[in-house]
Amino acid sequence: MPANPAPPRPEPVLFEAVSTPAHSFHRGLFLLLAGITLAWTILGGTVFLLVGAWPVFGFLGAESLLALGLVLLHHRRAGRAREVVRLADGRITVRRVDGRGQRTEASMDAYWAQVELTEREGLALVRRGHRIPVGVFLSEAEKEDLAGALRQALAAYRRPSFDNPQLR
Repeated sequence: MPANPAPPRPEPVLFEAVSTPAHSFHRGLFLLLAGITLAWTILGGTVFLLVGAWPVFGFLGAESLLALGLVLLHHRRAGRAREVVRLADGRITVRRVDGRGQRTEASMDAYWAQVELTEREGLALVRRGHRIPVGVFLSEAEKEDLAGALRQALAAYRRPSFDNPQLR
């Protein structure tokens, strides 16, 4: 018997899906938004200067900078959010990271897990009343696709096919 037995190899990952919020806002769109905001600030501020309400010009500039800063903050936070659904080692695990970087994880035995997709409650993994919401960033069509893929992966896990050369 060897002195250092090899550690058992973990089961392979049978299914993994990563979902993130939609990111349609890129640098060019931000520059366009900043240009429109700057033009509004200058034109609006000029009108208020001509009327004699000069303090409004400063408030318009501060308000525009605040709005652009909030847009950047939202975009940065949305870029960090993600959800990973993984089927491995006999467990199905849902790991979620929100925009602030807070992580949550929930898992259940994959053999007994059921995929449930309802119009009211959305997509979830269910086992004896315990629900794990899945696909919080996805549209309805994408949730249906993910539900189908999860059902196939769980069915394949429950009915493994063995390749035994002696039975050929």
